[in-house]
Amino acid sequence: MDKKSLSERDICTKFITPAIIEAGWDRNAQIREEVSFTAGKVIVRGKLVSRGKQKRADYILYYKNNIPIAIIEAKDNKHSVGAGIQQGIEYAETLDIPFVFSSNGDAFLLHDRTVELGKKEIELPVNKFPSPQELWNKYKKYKQIEDVEVESVYTQNYHIDPSGKEPRYYQRIAINRAVEAIAKGQDRTLLVMATGTGKTYTAFQIIWRLWKARKKKRILFLADRNILIDQTKAQDFAPFGDKMTKITKRQIDKSYEIYLALYQGLTGNDEDKDAYKQFSPDFFDLVVIDECHRGSAKEDSAWREVLDYFSSASHLGLTATPKETKDVSNIEYFGEPIYTYSLKQGIEDGFLAPYKVIRPLINIDLDGLKLPQGTIDKYGNEVPDEEFNTKDFDKKIVVDERTELVAKRITEYLKKNNRLDKTIVFCVDIDHANRMRQALVNENADLVAQNSKYVMKITGDDNEGKMELDNFIDPESTYPVIATTSKLMTTGVDAKTCKLIVLDSNINSMTEFKQIIGRGTRLRPDFGKYYFTIMDFRGVTRLFEDKEFDGEPVQIKEVKETEEMPADEQTKEEIIDIIDEISKEETVVDIPPDIDLTDIETPTRKFYVNGVEVVQVGERVQYYGKDGKLITESLVDYTKKNLKEQFATLNDFIKKWSEADKKSVIIEELEEQGILFEELREEVKQKTGKDLSIFDLICHVTFDMPPLSRKERAEKVKKRNYFGKYSEKARAILNALIDKFADEGIMEIENRSILSFQPFDKFGTPVEIIKEFGGKDRYEEAIRELEKELFNDEVA
Repeated sequence: MDKKSLSERDICTKFITPAIIEAGWDRNAQIREEVSFTAGKVIVRGKLVSRGKQKRADYILYYKNNIPIAIIEAKDNKHSVGAGIQQGIEYAETLDIPFVFSSNGDAFLLHDRTVELGKKEIELPVNKFPSPQELWNKYKKYKQIEDVEVESVYTQNYHIDPSGKEPRYYQRIAINRAVEAIAKGQDRTLLVMATGTGKTYTAFQIIWRLWKARKKKRILFLADRNILIDQTKAQDFAPFGDKMTKITKRQIDKSYEIYLALYQGLTGNDEDKDAYKQFSPDFFDLVVIDECHRGSAKEDSAWREVLDYFSSASHLGLTATPKETKDVSNIEYFGEPIYTYSLKQGIEDGFLAPYKVIRPLINIDLDGLKLPQGTIDKYGNEVPDEEFNTKDFDKKIVVDERTELVAKRITEYLKKNNRLDKTIVFCVDIDHANRMRQALVNENADLVAQNSKYVMKITGDDNEGKMELDNFIDPESTYPVIATTSKLMTTGVDAKTCKLIVLDSNINSMTEFKQIIGRGTRLRPDFGKYYFTIMDFRGVTRLFEDKEFDGEPVQIKEVKETEEMPADEQTKEEIIDIIDEISKEETVVDIPPDIDLTDIETPTRKFYVNGVEVVQVGERVQYYGKDGKLITESLVDYTKKNLKEQFATLNDFIKKWSEADKKSVIIEELEEQGILFEELREEVKQKTGKDLSIFDLICHVTFDMPPLSRKERAEKVKKRNYFGKYSEKARAILNALIDKFADEGIMEIENRSILSFQPFDKFGTPVEIIKEFGGKDRYEEAIRELEKELFNDEVA
């Protein structure tokens, strides 16, 4: 047998798989082939969406179904034995897998990530592949799993979902690391996972394995909002069935094993009413703290009292936004995160939605507002003689025209896109949320007439609004469409289909900002949710540029035994901003004893004015860039810089373009690297008045070539009459393809599916059209020839 003639798949089937099985690996339980572990980054082309390439390993070997232990990258026999090792190492680092193999069918090259001193890479004969037990023994040594009890806990199976759902790769890493740490006796553990990545499901699998292994027999799951507890009980934790209970009205039943509770359901103002003290301090083996960035990070909070009481239990903290200020520290309490999965990584992997930012610019926000001295507001109060700016609007002074303009811009956006897209409008306070609701009702009177719940105020003081929260987050429920809110929906609201987040509130807290952005990051492709838009009226999205936004958490608080840390101004401001609404929710409000609210100058009344000229003077649109940050420069400059990295000269680009059988391959590669062709096309069209093909966009933007529109290129080809060699019907089809290029671009004419639609359907079925050219190969040759003619001058 000539190995050199075999494909990579043949090498796998005839040599690699038999060698693995011969070494003792179970074909059905331990070997998986062609394993895709990412979803493929979401690529947005205007209003169209596609997926980038998934990352896929040729083989992953499992000691047990929850413990991947080795990865194998295969190559055909024209490559060397170790040709796949670097790709394998990259995948292994992502997947937290210790042993990497590469093979071309002749032998195996092993890269051992557990080796720190000595030979990390050795070549093994094809018949000497390690057995599962050999690798497991090395793995245990690497992980320092020496105790039999620890091993039994670590190898405990996941909960097997009847639907086939299983943890994604990053969830599996988080679960395994947490189980390992707790099994080894680590008291405090912290997991940081971006909003929308399944923290509660991850917590469930951690608890399930520890509970099933009887390492932890009684578990307390703590949260600070009823909706979080109810969602958890009904969804991710449902398999616990009758072993689980929710603590309500401070009623304690000690016959259960899994307890879900609100902090405020366990504590009270009177120490005698602290329900948690009905349990003995050692009752729970494990306490899981959801959204632990909130109260539990403060030493003197009611939350911390509960944790201190159950201090003998292991404590696991979960958050998307660890809180690190000079007063408050998650890291001080839980330690460094044992695993972090960031928003950027989630977007790159295709598990989270990318976003763009629209920044409307309003005259009085930019210039400030100074009313004539002695101005009397709508309710007979004299307005102070001072200049008001963005931080004052809707907090100190209400300008009706500004509220109306914001509502109008939101409505314009929805009308241009989809008026039934779920939208959350974050306002300064409850009063502002109410007025914004009124303004949006007036802007959308036609849809409100169809359903009065098209716009709803959902705030802590409004029972009618809160009753609609479940409908808002239910993908199957159309109404409400627009929710105006203040603080109630900043966290713990699983609004998976939310496509528009509007910021009309002055947000300075990075933690709050991250939580708000998290309302939009979830994907729901089955409901058309692939990306979301942030409309920022207050300049809040400047926080995207802060390195703290999606970086590793760093402990800021300094612990000194003799020094009591004062509260900073931001903490005071946050408390003033939220206390009015949060106190009306089922949410804990902890005010540190060293914060004296009386020393903060708070407005005693708002002033309400109208008759002010308020206009939008501009708008800035920012897109998500390839580095995970918003693109701050113009799209033209951004594209030119990035394409220059790919093609140093015009000749380099034209060479690659002309050599590609399908131009769409080049385009898709560049889009995966962050080039936004559709948005760039619109920007260039505004400047040149021409609708350019992607070829011309690249030549014009990157290499300053004169722009030639698609229609101009199409007309030049038609004048050449180059396709006289084809039949009359084939010529008509090619003419229709040229028109399709002029209207929609190069990717459309390479897509054979267009042959099923107008105007091609008048020529027959796709099969009949292709037959007119003499078959599939001849048809594709005709397409390549057409593309060559379209770009003939530049390529020549």
